[in-house]
Amino acid sequence: MLSAVSITDNAIAWPSSQELWRALSLADYNTRVVVIGATLLGVAAGIIGTFAYLRKRAMLGDALSHATLPGIAIAFLISGEKNLSLLLLGATTTGVLGILAVVAMRKIPRIKEDAAIGIVLSVFFGIGMVLFSLIQQTDTGNAAGLTSFIYGKAAAMIARDAILIGVSAAAILIGCALLYKEFRLICFDKSFAAAQGWPVAAIDLAMMAMVVCVTVVGLQAVGLIMIVALLIIPAAAARFWTDRLSTMTLIAGTFGAISGYLGSTISALTPRLPTGAVIVIVTGILFFASMFFSPHRGVLASVIRQWALSRRIAFQHLLRAMAEHEESGHTSPATFEAVFVKRSWTRSALTRLIRRATSGGLLDRAALPALRLTSAGRDNATRILRNHRLWEMYLIRYADIAPSHVDRDADEVEHVLAGDVVRDLEQALNSKDEIAPSPHPTEQPV
Repeated sequence: MLSAVSITDNAIAWPSSQELWRALSLADYNTRVVVIGATLLGVAAGIIGTFAYLRKRAMLGDALSHATLPGIAIAFLISGEKNLSLLLLGATTTGVLGILAVVAMRKIPRIKEDAAIGIVLSVFFGIGMVLFSLIQQTDTGNAAGLTSFIYGKAAAMIARDAILIGVSAAAILIGCALLYKEFRLICFDKSFAAAQGWPVAAIDLAMMAMVVCVTVVGLQAVGLIMIVALLIIPAAAARFWTDRLSTMTLIAGTFGAISGYLGSTISALTPRLPTGAVIVIVTGILFFASMFFSPHRGVLASVIRQWALSRRIAFQHLLRAMAEHEESGHTSPATFEAVFVKRSWTRSALTRLIRRATSGGLLDRAALPALRLTSAGRDNATRILRNHRLWEMYLIRYADIAPSHVDRDADEVEHVLAGDVVRDLEQALNSKDEIAPSPHPTEQPV
């Protein structure tokens, strides 16, 4: 016997394996329409969002999405019905007006772009909310059906909506392909493009027209509050993975597609979760995963590189201290205490460095506890000391750094000197093989 379920029960029922397979395979018609529409929207938003992101138009998309609200309300008040075509036409009209308002205010000397965007966003959204209040007081009905444009209601998407999104996505893909060179030029060097005679304003307007198109067709799926997430977050996530614009565009489109597919599928499996919010959450997960785990720009990779650099610097300091000990004319091998006073390292850290140098064949194991460089260790230490002295002499001669302060400045740079930089220093100082003498008047701990 089935137990009665209260209408106030807000618990999320987890799907069975059969329901999961039906959702992933798009077996149900309604699920198929929603997922395909959301996926196509994600692709279009990710691709055009890449150019908007690089053009530093991220917040302009937010202003645009909020500027569509008065148009939706005005179209409803004029027509007296919830006709999707008329509502989208109204959204497009006021959205374009919002963009033009931002552009016009940017020309006022004392109003910067961020202030103009904030003004348009708040004023248009406020007008929209007032008009929605008026709609609730009319005899034509209430605004319950219009709130889907604020928060999104992808579950109500029908085949006509998915076709509209698909046509818009195809138009945006074709437009980006045809204007790829122009978009790339104004994204990276607008001044050069203007100097070469390119119509920068027209290209910018074409780009923003595509942003308007994505924003308007995406209102039904994710709502005006969250459509900006689909425009910007996939592009920002893709930026962590590549330095090439073409690759970044493809990755952003892929991330947008994944967000639309997974978000709408998860929402289909758990109907009480709003589709637009779930899509944005999936987009956010992709962004944070990219931010932390991308191999070149990710936080984890940066931490590992910094850790490896710190280890390498400490190791080079040990070898340089050994080379300076030999250079000072000491006939006996260095001791732990003699090296320890050279730098402000801890005893445990120095012990680990000596252990690493010994296991790497740079310190003579047989001489322990005395510290003596092997032939390989001496070669490495001589190279490190020579680079340090070259940089010191360069700073003294060309950067006007006092000899008493040059050691500290050289310490910050010498460990990242590339081979071509060392060759340039050699040419500047007419030095090829010899180690320059220490510029310090007396031997001091380093």
